[in-house]
Amino acid sequence: MSSGFETIMGKDLSSYFDIYTHASGPSGSLPLTPDMLRHSPSGDLFGLTQNVGMGWDPAKLLGKQILILGTQGGIRDEDGRPIALGYHTGHWEVGILMKAAAEEVASHGGVPFAGFVSDPCDGRSQGTTGMFDSLPFRNDAAMVLRRLIRSLPQRSAVLGVGTCDKGLPSMMLALAGMGKLPGVIVPGGVTLPPTNGEDAGKIQTIGARYTNGELSLEEAAELGCRACATPGGGCQFLGTAGTAQVIAEALGLTVPHAALAPSGQPVWEEMARQSARAALKMAESGLTTGMIITDRAIRNAMAVHAAFGGSTNLLLHIPAIAHAAGLSIPTVAEWAEMNRNVPRLVSVLPNGPEHHPTVRAFLAGGVPEVMLHMRKLGVLDEKSLTVTGNTIGETLDWWQSSERRHHMRRHLLENEGIDPDRVIFSPERAKQAGLTSTVTFPTGNICPEGSVIKSTAIDPSRVDSNGVYRHVGRAKVFTTERAAIKAIKNKGIVAGDIMVLMGRGPSGTGMEETYQLTSALKHLPFGKEVSLLTDARFSGVSTGACIGHIGPEALAGGPVGKLRNGDWIDIRIDLHRLEGTIDMVGSSEEPEDSDAGTKVLASRLPHPDLAKDPELPDDTRLWAALQAASGGTWRGCVYDVDRIVKLLEVGMNTAEGREIMDS
Repeated sequence: MSSGFETIMGKDLSSYFDIYTHASGPSGSLPLTPDMLRHSPSGDLFGLTQNVGMGWDPAKLLGKQILILGTQGGIRDEDGRPIALGYHTGHWEVGILMKAAAEEVASHGGVPFAGFVSDPCDGRSQGTTGMFDSLPFRNDAAMVLRRLIRSLPQRSAVLGVGTCDKGLPSMMLALAGMGKLPGVIVPGGVTLPPTNGEDAGKIQTIGARYTNGELSLEEAAELGCRACATPGGGCQFLGTAGTAQVIAEALGLTVPHAALAPSGQPVWEEMARQSARAALKMAESGLTTGMIITDRAIRNAMAVHAAFGGSTNLLLHIPAIAHAAGLSIPTVAEWAEMNRNVPRLVSVLPNGPEHHPTVRAFLAGGVPEVMLHMRKLGVLDEKSLTVTGNTIGETLDWWQSSERRHHMRRHLLENEGIDPDRVIFSPERAKQAGLTSTVTFPTGNICPEGSVIKSTAIDPSRVDSNGVYRHVGRAKVFTTERAAIKAIKNKGIVAGDIMVLMGRGPSGTGMEETYQLTSALKHLPFGKEVSLLTDARFSGVSTGACIGHIGPEALAGGPVGKLRNGDWIDIRIDLHRLEGTIDMVGSSEEPEDSDAGTKVLASRLPHPDLAKDPELPDDTRLWAALQAASGGTWRGCVYDVDRIVKLLEVGMNTAEGREIMDS
């Protein structure tokens, strides 16, 4: 054997070739009845054969089949040692939850099944072409998850275990689309912050801070090593991962006090067993996901999003969940009205004003504690059902006097020295502490369809006494994120600039997330004096005057794609009224007004460098076309099959369409 083959194939060892060609098979017999043999589909019968072939006790085959779907990634040894890494900590320990749930199902006579659809990491793909697959993955994963559910015909209920930015939203979409089945979400929890170090949001800025002289090489290396202080769970801030967990609970899809539990700890593992019991109870009682995810549940989710100050990415995911469930899709006007009516009550990373990690929000009482305050304000629909079979109102009655609530809050105060009422505020204390409402939806001649800013995350020092953020400045235009971050690192961006990143919406990049830009600006001394406009989106941990989701996107003919270096832009955000405008106001030596800017934009062609990213995958191009045909970002980037089919039929019935079909 040549040395090359020997390296790959190994030395010939006779034990490798001791192969047997038949086996006795499982002992016992299937619990068949004459009726089953006469009337059951062959698939049901062969399924029993497969089950005992995998080692299940033939005497225990006829219990309720409970499907446990998870986003598990990586391969762990029994002691937790990595054998093959996952994409992120958020799905690294999910298998422990799945195992606990499965054991609980079996202990009650059920037959657990498990399937896996792992998920990517938005942090890992920041600034790379991997980001082109991030948002499209959500739709693809939801479809695969639904196919897995349907492919187990005898399932009585589904448990969906997920944690992070796309895995958990896709799981919620999947269950929402299976409204006739019982379904429970099991949130994968959060990782802990280092005792001494930086959280996983700030640590993503070490490159920009090192380049600008804010960190030494040694500091960057040491801080980067410690940021994920425990091996499982979503990031320690209320980004998209944490917000998605909160929204799952707000919808009624989880057991009480499930969101943001510390991954790997007993309270987190017990939550999986509680969820398994809830799924079995749903299967017995006939309670289905469609009875839980209703229009009133969607409104509750929007209200809780506002109260927590959640990620703007949920403005894409909540409408998609509503669409999957066949419900009314929230409009921009409804989002704006909700944020006017519901004050922000939670003080955690990244919004503050006190920057607590999300595990403290869990200890302070999590979603039910926030809902107690919301109930007093009358902004919660208490008649919505949850997976326990109880309403939100009944859940809150239990929570208010529960031992669990008092133990958790006392633990936070006595062991951590943190007043739980300084993590989850009452409305009165929130107002006194200066917590502002969550999001604003500016319009203007740059964004006639609208845009989004997490207005509560604007640096307070940049807001005047009337609660208005105002920035009039000249544009510095970029058509790639790579060029934009290079400018930040190389001091091409200075205080007073308005950065414009165009062509990074669905058609250009799959609507990439641009957190490396917003995080760099946050943690550089001049960053609070810079604004950012883009047709892309932001991470939930983003802060500052960052306006995204600009519509129409540049590549769909949006005015944002006509901006040039040196254009004057006027940004006005009223944090009290939750109103805003983003206008181009001229291109001469001094700013003019929006009418003048509108005329200039109307006379221009798109930016000469505006184009789809040359590395955009065909898969994402298809996603972009399908979601655009379905209503685009303001309808949640969904696939509306009826609209797509109608458009195809109309197109195929035209002469041009027939010519394409025949080519």
